[in-house]
Amino acid sequence: MTRRDDPKPNFHWPVVASRVIAASAEEVWRVISTPGYLEPCHPYCAANPVGEWVGEGARDEVHYLNGWVFERRFCRWIEGVGYDLEIGRPAGRSSFVSWRISPTGAQECGLRIAVYPWMLQNLPVVLRWFPYHFRVRPMMEKYLSSVTRGVEWYVTRGEPVPRNQFGEHPWFSDLRSVEKD
Repeated sequence: MTRRDDPKPNFHWPVVASRVIAASAEEVWRVISTPGYLEPCHPYCAANPVGEWVGEGARDEVHYLNGWVFERRFCRWIEGVGYDLEIGRPAGRSSFVSWRISPTGAQECGLRIAVYPWMLQNLPVVLRWFPYHFRVRPMMEKYLSSVTRGVEWYVTRGEPVPRNQFGEHPWFSDLRSVEKD
């Protein structure tokens, strides 16, 4: 059963990360609605070239540290609140992502990112349950936690987040360049 307010009701089992940020909702919105904002905010982003910006129909790319390139296509834009987008490799399958900001005080807000990963959507529940709970969800939670922490870092410190600041990620870091002890 899906809720009426689900942004993408035909996708199931989202992975969610939320973070309270000591900044106004307006400040956070100003950052996450700026073209190319992932470069200074995202700990696994090497580049964030923008094709078209702003609003529904906007497009950009995320060039990850490991060399992967994903395209983001914005399908819903709610000024001051957030947006929904599809992300995936160009001409490949896409996951659905929802970014939302909710004010909690004059100088505090919540940032919530929900990802509906494409990789398990078409599998029966009995086959999807184990990989989702023991691989996909933990890896995506680590990733999303690092992204929300990166936004917080940039908004509150005013300086770019260092790459891999919150730990390397097996899916998105360039682990070949990480020196081994």
